[in-house]
Amino acid sequence: MIIGRGAGRSGRITLTIWGIIGLLLAVDFYGVKTGASRQQSVKGTVYTSVGETAHQRPVEKKTVALTFDDGPHPIYTPRLLEGLKERGVHVTFFLIGQNIDGNEDIILRMKEDGHLIGNHSQNHMQLTKEQTKEACDQINRTNDQIKNITGQIPEYVRPPFGSWSEELECLVPMKVVLWSVDPLDWKTQNKDRIVRHIVNHVEDGSIILLHDVYDASVEAALEVIDTLSLEGYNFVTVDELLIE
Repeated sequence: MIIGRGAGRSGRITLTIWGIIGLLLAVDFYGVKTGASRQQSVKGTVYTSVGETAHQRPVEKKTVALTFDDGPHPIYTPRLLEGLKERGVHVTFFLIGQNIDGNEDIILRMKEDGHLIGNHSQNHMQLTKEQTKEACDQINRTNDQIKNITGQIPEYVRPPFGSWSEELECLVPMKVVLWSVDPLDWKTQNKDRIVRHIVNHVEDGSIILLHDVYDASVEAALEVIDTLSLEGYNFVTVDELLIE
């Protein structure tokens, strides 16, 4: 805007006022755009401000249960318990009766650390191939051993080889727990293969079968926990999973 000489001092004042108004309008317009961009959301990502790193919204938790058969083992089970405690994770142990004697302190630690203790028979028999009385004795003897240590009778049983029958279910009033992800850790005893199989097959609600009597299985379990935790998985005992 050009002001002629005739405008004098009043003209300069008019120019100054219009300049201030224009500046205020510009600041207001830019501020509105900036403020809007601070809270824009794209596919669940909230941007805190222009040019800053995006922060993801909390991921919905997925639930999975880690289970361990055939223990306790005097070396590998304590190592597993230590790693679980460091990570604040609870799992389920299915114990074999013949492995309990001499490992009572390990079983007490399982209970004190908040893990669920279940029954895996006395000596890993395929129960459906035994006489019904012998099969029931396999379960009841192991239950008695666990109760004498923890003061509680196990509610959950995992039959060896997943072999169970309606007849046994009537005679032994326990909840049977099988599995949905089996990396065959007892066969491969290869940590990387175990981890890869679990990570590739796990989904919300999975029950993962492992054995705490092998070094590779223990190492794989801890790596699986670290990996899946970053993917939003929450680890629970089987009773918590079944309740949900």
